[in-house]
Amino acid sequence: MKYPIGIQSFEQIIEDGYVYIDKTDLVYKLTHEGKIYFLSRPRRFGKSLLISTLKNYYLGNKDLFKGLKIDYMEKNWNVYPVFHVDFNGSNFTIPGELEKKIKFQVSEWEKHYGLLNNETELGVGDRFSEVLRAAHEQTGRRAVVLIDEYDKPILDVLDVDASLEDSHRNILKAFYSVFKVADSHLQFVLLTGVTKFSQVSIFSGFNQPDDISMDTRYETLCGVTQEELQFYFTEPISDMAKIYHCTEEEMMQRLKGQYDGYHFSEKLTDVYNPFSLLNAFNKKSIRDYWFSSGTPTYLIRLLAHFKENINELIGRYYSPEQFIDYKADVELPLPMIYQSGYLTIKDYDMDFNTFLLDFPNNEVRNGFLIALASSYLNPSDDTGGWVRDVVRTLRSGNVDRLCTLFTSFLSGIPYTMRRKNNEVERERYFQYTFYLILRLISVYTVYIEKVQSHGRVDCIIETPNYVYIFEFKLDGTADEALLQIEQKGYALEYSSDTRKVYKVGASFSSETGTISEWKTNLL
Repeated sequence: MKYPIGIQSFEQIIEDGYVYIDKTDLVYKLTHEGKIYFLSRPRRFGKSLLISTLKNYYLGNKDLFKGLKIDYMEKNWNVYPVFHVDFNGSNFTIPGELEKKIKFQVSEWEKHYGLLNNETELGVGDRFSEVLRAAHEQTGRRAVVLIDEYDKPILDVLDVDASLEDSHRNILKAFYSVFKVADSHLQFVLLTGVTKFSQVSIFSGFNQPDDISMDTRYETLCGVTQEELQFYFTEPISDMAKIYHCTEEEMMQRLKGQYDGYHFSEKLTDVYNPFSLLNAFNKKSIRDYWFSSGTPTYLIRLLAHFKENINELIGRYYSPEQFIDYKADVELPLPMIYQSGYLTIKDYDMDFNTFLLDFPNNEVRNGFLIALASSYLNPSDDTGGWVRDVVRTLRSGNVDRLCTLFTSFLSGIPYTMRRKNNEVERERYFQYTFYLILRLISVYTVYIEKVQSHGRVDCIIETPNYVYIFEFKLDGTADEALLQIEQKGYALEYSSDTRKVYKVGASFSSETGTISEWKTNLL
């Protein structure tokens, strides 16, 4: 079985015999029920392949669709003039790059339809409008416009260059305004991207597109459903089950926990990340493929502003306006985190029209928290080596060495990052700092603020041979921390555990920014 990893061309996938998950019934529905659409999906989720599929459909390439669902639905296969704009691959941090790209594209269209270059007389929006009119008149059919990653010119400069961001917004607004002026010459329009910039007015120049990002009819337009997984991938699932020495059912549960969990409407249909899933089948190994392929730079920049405890952001219900529409405020990153695919819908409360947001799966949870920790803690280039040292130390049960490692890491955090105005803020900072440090150590089971019958324990780490129960005090003593573990009975649930259980009491110093006392007792 050939997997189309990184291949976004529909014709290449079909012609070269790659596995193709047939969603052409939804393509037919999309093209026959509306006119101007907007679709938001995370990166590497199949948006470009969808654009390519639509392009081939509207170009009347019937042979490519032979045997697919749409082959039995479409009778006419009309050929339309198609205008495809792909903003991938350009570096829009370079001033003038966006304007140059759009002008070049319009000039090429003008040549194709025999129009004079009116650059000195008309704006780029008016020139594009003339192209659409000419295409309609010359072919006798209205035009199709497909725009891939429409928001990249803004995301590239978001929180980097405010003046360039404003310039890009105005250029795009003028370009997209053609959809209102040339409405009579348009058959179909689709814009795809990660974010919906509703409050930055780039859509205000034309009739608002039908946002199908959370439309139950099209929630599975991109990605892989459970039904599709079982229909198309029985052979690789069986192969991986043999490698992992488990049943096929157990293998599917592993894949589900690692790559499933996305929901794009209140219907809550499970959707797998297609990029990670295909990579797992191709390499026959469960790894963090999507996240390791790169965290978007704009998200890293936004996380640098994010000083709130991520635990207070996830697992909560939100109204749609709180996370669907991007608000141009880096202090409120929730919409960007959601639309980028790092959070997803986990439940819907119909009575209040609110949505529960949380991490979609293990791959995203671990990867996002590591990225957040890297941004928040500003670690050195050797953080990876430090993490490996901690893992080895936890594995060996050397609690004294563990104290040395944590002390050295905390000492490396700049004073300016830990400077807080009051005791509550200082305590909050140190709690969150340790939480993120432990999230860097994703090899073992880590419980943060685990609720027990007698209270909430700060942290528990479980390894195959050891259990570590931590209690921390800010500007207190290690003895006070150990006493709380005893009085609250935090270790009771491990009283019959065969592993060695360490109770660790530690105190942070707000003055030095690191551990001032560290004491341990065995259960």
